[in-house]
Amino acid sequence: MKQTAVVTAGTAGIGLETALGLAAAGLEVTVVGRNAERGARAVERINSTAPAHPARFLAADLASLDAVRALADRIVANGPLTVLVNNVGAMFPDRQDSVDGIEATFAVNHLSPYLLTELLLPALRAGAPSRIVNVTSGAIGVAKRVFDAVEPPGGYYGFHWYGRAKLANLAYALELAGRLDGTGVSVFAADPGGAATDMTNGTMRDPKIVSPGLRLLWPLVRRKFERSTSGPASVAAKSSIFAATDGSLTGRTGVVIGPEALPVAPFRPATDPRIAEAVRHLSERLAPLTAG
Repeated sequence: MKQTAVVTAGTAGIGLETALGLAAAGLEVTVVGRNAERGARAVERINSTAPAHPARFLAADLASLDAVRALADRIVANGPLTVLVNNVGAMFPDRQDSVDGIEATFAVNHLSPYLLTELLLPALRAGAPSRIVNVTSGAIGVAKRVFDAVEPPGGYYGFHWYGRAKLANLAYALELAGRLDGTGVSVFAADPGGAATDMTNGTMRDPKIVSPGLRLLWPLVRRKFERSTSGPASVAAKSSIFAATDGSLTGRTGVVIGPEALPVAPFRPATDPRIAEAVRHLSERLAPLTAG
């Protein structure tokens, strides 16, 4: 059986470097993104480095739940799936709603990968042993930990809300690992650490994305999430590639892979069953598996 992988937001940056790594490991990779031109360039680059395993591009706006459902249908139609890397991520300087009327940070960073993962579980079970990798972030450390509603109390600050959505997604990943234990589907989280991406070079330079008390220190804090070394995206992708392919993880699940591509202790609040339960109830309500 052929080994297949899907990488969301895989047309540039960390996602593209992850796709390149998976192709080099022998997987047939599908990259997902919004822009067809960038998708074509990504596929061309992947195929030039791993021509034995032709890549393909699927267009989807992952801010739309209906688009996620349609994407899942197309992926399932391709047969069993070996690896799913939920790499999509977005941070917004100003509050905005998704096409579904849901706050966009939570929609893109948690609901989208949550819904896609749940819809692809049959394909992942068919492809077992298989792996799910959710890309997390150090921003979870500044997140509010209340998930009884999509929006936390207080004002909108993009970095904190991004961290909260990533915390929700990490709690979901760890809960899912327990739920799937024994099925042959392993679940991991991968922290890329700092990386010079469009997000860090753009949105994260705006101090209004953090609460007023953090703004004076923001230039120092922000450096944690940036890299100045050559090839930063390829370095940041190592944790995802390790989680998706490394043999030392065979038979394991619920492991967080840190920026050095080694297992690390998970952020403790993400292991709290009360948070996981609240996240799951909120996710099921906002992103049902079927539309309507």
